[in-house]
Amino acid sequence: MLPTQCLCTKLRRASRNVTRFYDDALAGVGLNVAQYSLLKHVTRLDQPSITSLADAMGLDRSTLGRNLKLLESKGWVTLEEGEDSRNRLVSLTPAGREVLDRALRDWEVAQARMSERLGPENRAALMVLLDDLEYLD
Repeated sequence: MLPTQCLCTKLRRASRNVTRFYDDALAGVGLNVAQYSLLKHVTRLDQPSITSLADAMGLDRSTLGRNLKLLESKGWVTLEEGEDSRNRLVSLTPAGREVLDRALRDWEVAQARMSERLGPENRAALMVLLDDLEYLD
């Protein structure tokens, strides 16, 4: 790769490499890190609406919708009618719970390896920087 001083380029390169690292760790259970995160958010929010799930993940509804359709086709989530026809609720299926449970150990190993690679001080500093960059408004 060519060297750069562009913060955006450096962040994008780092993000792609970290994503690849976690994707490789989760490949054995048939998930990528984006799918793992989505399933974890569904679990944490306990049958969220698509809108609340998109807000919690920082995604737009159309991107989330495409990701949910893939997980639904794999039998890992179901989409049900909410209080009105415009509001659909997302639930984890038993198969979704099973794949998430199997993926947890692989994710924990990847998380520990990444934390070890950074070291405790760099990890803490990175978390502060990322928290700051999460909201640029």
